[in-house]
Amino acid sequence: MSREPATMTCPTCRKRAAFRDNPFRPFCSERCRLIDLGKWASGAYGIPGEPVGPEHLAGTDDAHDEA
Repeated sequence: MSREPATMTCPTCRKRAAFRDNPFRPFCSERCRLIDLGKWASGAYGIPGEPVGPEHLAGTDDAHDEA
C-alpha cells in the first residue's frame, strides 16, 4: 500500500508543500515565513477588538512574578 506524503497549502503563496520535515511549516519556505512576519510587523494583520491602553496592562507583570 503506497501512501502519498502528507502535504499542506502555504498560507502565503498557496503552493503545496511537504508537511513533515519542513522547518518552515506552516509555510513552504523561509521567504514565505518572512513575508508573513513582515505583514504582522507592519500592522497589515491584526486581531479584532478594542485597543488596549497601558492602564489595562498595569500590574500584569506582578501577576507573573508571583507564580
